Amino acid sequence: MRIAQIAPLTEAIPPKLYGGTERVVSWLTEELVALGHDVTLFASGDSVTGATLRSVWPRALRLDPSVRDAGALHALMLETVRREAHRFDILHFHLDYFPFSLFSRQSTPFVTTLHGRLDLIEQQPLFDAFSTVPVVSISDAQRRPLPQANYVRTIHHGLPHDLLAPGSQPPRYLAALGRISPEKGFDRAIRIAAQCGLPLKIAAKIDRVDRDYFDSEIAPLLELPHVEFIGEIRDDQKAEFLGGALALLLPVDWPEPFGLVMIEAMACGTPVVAYDRGSIPEVVEDGRTGFVVADEAAAVEAVRRVPQLSRAAIRERFCERFSARRMAEDYVAVYRELIAASADGVLPAAAVPTLAPV
Repeated sequence: MRIAQIAPLTEAIPPKLYGGTERVVSWLTEELVALGHDVTLFASGDSVTGATLRSVWPRALRLDPSVRDAGALHALMLETVRREAHRFDILHFHLDYFPFSLFSRQSTPFVTTLHGRLDLIEQQPLFDAFSTVPVVSISDAQRRPLPQANYVRTIHHGLPHDLLAPGSQPPRYLAALGRISPEKGFDRAIRIAAQCGLPLKIAAKIDRVDRDYFDSEIAPLLELPHVEFIGEIRDDQKAEFLGGALALLLPVDWPEPFGLVMIEAMACGTPVVAYDRGSIPEVVEDGRTGFVVADEAAAVEAVRRVPQLSRAAIRERFCERFSARRMAEDYVAVYRELIAASADGVLPAAAVPTLAPV
């Protein structure tokens, strides 16, 4: 099968540091290549892949201070894909709704994985207008705010079986990993760790848009004696970081679309203690791979119950549910369905939407 993967230009594929969507695109692309497919990856020029790399810009935009208009480069990439679309059997976008209009007006079947939150009111008229475009959700919970979208499948993320593994040292601390922002709950993680009487290590990215929040709300808490702030870490640092943790804390306060850090922890055999938001009950099996809790008090109690869980069993469940190979095979099934539907002349994406007044 001739497959185009179209990634954001914000980060390289795979990203040098933080970048959940870009990591998933990389793992999926490499698994599709391993399965024998002819894959072209449209991404920044500093990406590394076993697929054919097609680039419109030499560097990831987040790490290129010369770029002031990222939209222009993404528009250029979309036009490049459109001109080459006839060479592929399927186009797979990871750019949210940006391909909808342009690619509904050409004949190659396409699908978009929705990687972000879907609960913003301005998205409602957009998905009303493009209600026939095929999309993949990354959790069933992600779908709830936009039931009118044309979901063809929910496909949970997966990562390579051998990317992360349980550590050999006894776990000694609690961990928090990701991106610091108000909805991610790093302040709550600090309070939970304090109530448990345990040290907390934080490995996190700080976006420019969240710098003021970090400076005013989080930075003072990092002075507490039980907190150690590490900053952003690479994939090759995660096994040691997560494997050495008693548990990963994820006290989020937003409709988490998936939460890649949860399966990264599970790959290391590390339990997850997370708030009951969005996808979390789909990913964490309560009492088996971690605990799904309602608030800080419940999180503290859950941390105390963590030693009851088998880290070997958590790793086993990761292998069963969240491998990159399983993810790739799920996507191949979707590709085949859309290609067959296109051949029959009934592919939803071929329909041009009719705009209704807002």
